[in-house]
Amino acid sequence: MNQNELEQNIVKALENNPYCSFSTVENGKPKSRYMALFNDGLNIHLATNRRTHKVEELQSNPNVSLLLGYEAGGTKEVVEIEGTCEVTKNEALREQVWKDELKAWFDGPNDPNYVILDITPARIEYTGKDHEHHVWEQ
Repeated sequence: MNQNELEQNIVKALENNPYCSFSTVENGKPKSRYMALFNDGLNIHLATNRRTHKVEELQSNPNVSLLLGYEAGGTKEVVEIEGTCEVTKNEALREQVWKDELKAWFDGPNDPNYVILDITPARIEYTGKDHEHHVWEQ
């Protein structure tokens, strides 16, 4: 599989798996939680509340990992992403990522506690339905 095909398969897996396990580092140890995933190609975003511990954790250590694809309802492709994360300064992303399902936690895309986490992938491991393993690196 060439690099372009690999990227296309990764993007397709991101689009078809709306949830991921998101891991940060807290006190030197990994901490994971499930989150809704949004993407535009390999640009990966997560919506969260500014007041959560993960925002504080990212200020101390921006290294993160995401795991998706094998949970219930997933495509059975496995995507493991290593990268860094920051609270985005791109205000347009708040509107772009906003979905009505977020109304359970936020008043709307202008809610001051609604923030978008922007993931910058450094390495992505992709295992397709055929169980063939591929690695994408920045």
